[in-house]
Amino acid sequence: MDGDFRTEFVREPAALRQFPALVLNADYRPLSYYPLSLWTWQEAVKAAWSDRVDIVAEYDHWVRSPSTEIRIPSVIVLRDFVRPQKRVAFTRFNLFLRDEFRCQYCGAKGDLTFDHVVPRARGGITSWENVVAACSPCNLRKGSRSLRQARMNLRKPPRAPGAEQLRNMGRKFPPNHLHESWLDFLYWDAELEA
Repeated sequence: MDGDFRTEFVREPAALRQFPALVLNADYRPLSYYPLSLWTWQEAVKAAWSDRVDIVAEYDHWVRSPSTEIRIPSVIVLRDFVRPQKRVAFTRFNLFLRDEFRCQYCGAKGDLTFDHVVPRARGGITSWENVVAACSPCNLRKGSRSLRQARMNLRKPPRAPGAEQLRNMGRKFPPNHLHESWLDFLYWDAELEA
């Protein structure tokens, strides 16, 4: 190992955090698109060493021990297929993903909260069909009034998303950094343009 890299690694243990591995299911699809299924290089090396994954692509960097050296994996494939969940958990994150991280009243992005379309004070329940992403100004403007009383409209009616629909929605929001070795695996099942 060259001295400069070793010194950098010892002084900055986070130096190798910049080498995440894209994790693909046994069918060569990412486990999730948003958040993108990534493992640290340490998890990827450990899984490869224990024969739980196959390495498909590697970085041009090595990790070494006194007896072994291995290139850092950039794309790994699970040997056993992990069945995707069919039921989508009702979480704040999944709600924001369903609504494309936009206020469902004005379309603004950014500082989002969630709002009950039929207010809880009026018997509204917390469900996929009654909760939407909302920016703070719209949420305050609507308050505990109905849409008609607040003179507001929804961009689209709230519905429970299917797992595949949410996975496809996640593909619209790639992370800030996509390593070139990942690109063939992230959108390989997308329909080609003619």
